Amino acid sequence: MVLRLYGIRGATTVKENESQEILKETGRLLETIMQENRLLEENVVSIIFTTTPDLNAEFPAKAARQLGLNNTPLLGTVEADVPHGLPKCIRILIHAYLETGSEIKHVYLNEAVNLRPDMVQKTLSW
Repeated sequence: MVLRLYGIRGATTVKENESQEILKETGRLLETIMQENRLLEENVVSIIFTTTPDLNAEFPAKAARQLGLNNTPLLGTVEADVPHGLPKCIRILIHAYLETGSEIKHVYLNEAVNLRPDMVQKTLSW
């Protein structure tokens, strides 16, 4: 089995800048990305989290630790404050080793489906 490094994207939004909601939606996004791509922690190289400037009640990366991703390097940062950007948005980029030729499933939840209209058919919007 030959492995290749892939980048898997995902995004979600929250309604309020509240710690519990940020952690809940980030956890749901992470779990969905992991399930859809059949990822195991040992395949994950690193995860980058970004948030829009209007989200500062919690570190989204904390959700990864709550899910048991304790050996995965995590990095969180704030996106540029763009006036026409999607508000209250959390984005994730997971770097992971998967079998060469694996079909990657990027996941966009809630209002974040508007970020990738080209992927509407492949997107989960619960």
